[in-house]
Amino acid sequence: MLTLEKFEEATEVVKKVILETKLVYSDYFSEQTGNKVYLKPENMQFTGAYKIRGSYYKISTLTDEERAKGLITASAGNHAQGVAYAAKLFGVNATIVMPTTTPLMKVNRTKGYGAETILFGNVYDEACNYALQLAKEKGYTFIHPFDDLAVATGQGTIAMEIIKELPTVDYILVPIGGGGLATGVSTLAKLLNPKIKVIGVEPANANCMQVSMKNKKVTTLPNVNTIADGTAVKTPGSKIFPYIQKNIDDIITIDDEELIVAFLDMVENHKMIVENSGLLTVAALKHLEAKGKKIVSILSGGNMDVITMSSIVQHGLIQRDRIFTVSVLLPDKPGELVRVADIIAKQQGNVIKLEHNQFVSINRNAAVELRITLEAYGHDHKVQIVQALKDNGYDPKFLQANP
Repeated sequence: MLTLEKFEEATEVVKKVILETKLVYSDYFSEQTGNKVYLKPENMQFTGAYKIRGSYYKISTLTDEERAKGLITASAGNHAQGVAYAAKLFGVNATIVMPTTTPLMKVNRTKGYGAETILFGNVYDEACNYALQLAKEKGYTFIHPFDDLAVATGQGTIAMEIIKELPTVDYILVPIGGGGLATGVSTLAKLLNPKIKVIGVEPANANCMQVSMKNKKVTTLPNVNTIADGTAVKTPGSKIFPYIQKNIDDIITIDDEELIVAFLDMVENHKMIVENSGLLTVAALKHLEAKGKKIVSILSGGNMDVITMSSIVQHGLIQRDRIFTVSVLLPDKPGELVRVADIIAKQQGNVIKLEHNQFVSINRNAAVELRITLEAYGHDHKVQIVQALKDNGYDPKFLQANP
């Protein structure tokens, strides 16, 4: 059972291993939403995510015999690192089963803490079933990433810190994958102040908790498909589900495209790298029907590999009309390219790439295609540049940007 006494105990235990993550007031998101928005930057933890809290507290509650058997878990990355690091601190062996789709950075960091890593399955649920099989075969002690009351208690220490620092908080937004973090945070928040509203946030294509809440029973999704790999869970925890039903006030779902824009917002306005699952609560801010409230968004992690980061930045710039591609037809004669470039330059557009296709027509004097990829300040600037091309006799056609 989750009790205030257990949460208080866990708070003292995890203090030994966590970094202090003070709330960060966001001028940008506050202005955007009409609320007072604070960020809880768990992406700044030593392992890059909040998971060290639940992992360390859970292991602290095990007997010496249970630890000596060796630990095993399944994770898409953050819980893996949490268990691996906590096991290292306790001086015990750990085996981590990770989906084959786990970013390489998370796999390497888990290995770096001394754990044995096994890649199995395409999603967390498949990796978890294999880890449970190994635990049974080899006698390992299984540390569940979310469906464990001790783990949830450790994660809930985040709420203790939030309320201590901001006693008048109105809303806490918390990401949901399997539900461990949401269980701990919502339960403790309601114990300390029942008036606090705790809102869960899930990917739209991995909304196992929302579906389960609607069905009033734990429900397994047929499949999940989201860039928020840390919350790509088909089945929420059954042990923690009653706590979610009791303490979560609502669940908001977020499309992947919204996470891309949220990533840009965090980088440009707060200079922070937050992984896609951690961005769920940032993207949810604009969906929240509240004004003039004190809101805390929990940034659950920041473990993102550079390749993913690069792709998200590119797609985000395209979504924001900061990068776009147009095609114009022009005669194949000297000076035409310079003329187009001059029009763009006068509008302060920045050319990223040019592609000159002389074979779009058999009559090169009549039509040569020029594809131009441009950088702009945003939508209004994009419209301004395109209008200038039209005013000078060109008929620009929009193409999919591919810088």
